[in-house]
Amino acid sequence: MRRLELAVPLALLIVVFGACFLVPAVLPVPDPIGGSIIDSDLPPLSPGHLLGTDSVGNDVFSRLLYGGRVSLAIAVAVNVIGLVLGGLLGAFAAYRGGVIDAVIMRVLDVLIAFPSLVLTLAIAQSLGPSVSHTIFALSFFSVPAFARTARAATLRLREQTFVTAARLSGTGTGRVLFRHITPNILPQLITFALLGMGIIIVVEGALSFLQLGVPLPSPSWGNMIYQGQQSISTEPLLVLFPSMFLFVSTLAFNLLGDAMRARWNVR
Repeated sequence: MRRLELAVPLALLIVVFGACFLVPAVLPVPDPIGGSIIDSDLPPLSPGHLLGTDSVGNDVFSRLLYGGRVSLAIAVAVNVIGLVLGGLLGAFAAYRGGVIDAVIMRVLDVLIAFPSLVLTLAIAQSLGPSVSHTIFALSFFSVPAFARTARAATLRLREQTFVTAARLSGTGTGRVLFRHITPNILPQLITFALLGMGIIIVVEGALSFLQLGVPLPSPSWGNMIYQGQQSISTEPLLVLFPSMFLFVSTLAFNLLGDAMRARWNVR
């Protein structure tokens, strides 16, 4: 049963990542932008268009794959930034303690005190829509969360015998953090990152839906839903396809994160 809990979401993610990143490289997939208005609103299974076309003639299947690349890449980038920067800040603050811990955590608490989505929307609105701006805005969402997770885990380890022995032997702060602390808190941070992937995909979709994320005509699952909802009564599949991909990816990341947390006994 435990193996299935890991295997099923992992298999789903392999399918999604493989479709988005490998299929366009090995199959003759049409360009996701620059379609002809003559080919607009073609139904699924039309010649040369597996899932049909949208209102401006762009291939829906192609836009799903390339849009998935963008949405997944943003989610990975945001969680890597959060894990590295937030993880280091939280671990360093907890290990050093005192004034350093208080200053770092109070700054992060200020960010957490703002409603996360409101802060993200404000940053995205002020910077304008682009992939890099979306990653930057969403990083304000992830860094404090990773920092608090890393700090809590480091506080439990700081007084452990092996850490105390390393410190008393004269080992420097950096070496203790990277050799003794990081390997022991990494399972918690990876689990948190897997759960965070689903959240970031949804939030990125919301930003793109509001036209504050990935700018059109570049595809992402969020802005595909935005485009499709304008004709949802006549072409519901334009909303259904990206919504299904977004839902399956988010569900798979959440299930995988839960399975990893149970496997590593992460609390």
